[in-house]
Amino acid sequence: MKYLLFYEPADNVLERGAPHMADHSARLREFHARGDLLLVGTLENPQENGALSVFRTREAAEEFAGGDPFVRNGVVRHWYIREWDEILTP
Repeated sequence: MKYLLFYEPADNVLERGAPHMADHSARLREFHARGDLLLVGTLENPQENGALSVFRTREAAEEFAGGDPFVRNGVVRHWYIREWDEILTP
């Protein structure tokens, strides 16, 4: 099982996110280096559709979102986690 973290963007997400991008990126690198963050990226038209991250555990996804500068500073309007039963796992 993997865990998908969805971010719904606040208005003017690019403008709001710019001051927090370095700290957000550092957090992404930290979680990836730990092996908890497997994939991350924006969806088509990020202002409308937001972003998606794939985590190894629910706890890691919750920890990431809880301390993410984008969440703490209102760049993300809402976030939620969904379980994903990946069926082509090696």
